[in-house]
Amino acid sequence: MKQIRDVMTQKVDFVAPADNVYEVAVKMKDNNVGVIPVCENDQLLGVITDRDIVIRGVAEKRPGSTNVSDIMSSELYTGTPEMSVEEVAKLMAEKQIRRLPIVENNKMVGIISLGDLSLTKESNSAAGHALSEVSEHNNQLQ
Repeated sequence: MKQIRDVMTQKVDFVAPADNVYEVAVKMKDNNVGVIPVCENDQLLGVITDRDIVIRGVAEKRPGSTNVSDIMSSELYTGTPEMSVEEVAKLMAEKQIRRLPIVENNKMVGIISLGDLSLTKESNSAAGHALSEVSEHNNQLQ
């Protein structure tokens, strides 16, 4: 059974809570990502997503100089590198999340997305199920 450490993205750019939203948006653009972890002293404090920037930033008329900590998502689900691909896919489906930070010894060591899962042979059906669950839930919200 393949562990998540074998398929997760290990080189993950992050920001600090005191960084501003504009810097995060530029990092997202440069890295072509929709989420960036927020860390301090290697500790994962939260994540900031493109949705956070739009909903809690732009829609609330906050300037680009707003601190990341003011609009980040701090209630997180995380995984561990030892989890199986199937366990992670199930967690992501149950919790309706598209990206999962991977933490070991209280330090962020990677991140996994539904897209990453879909590329693994072992998890193809699990990832497909997770994606359909998340997509179905999001379609119900619209």
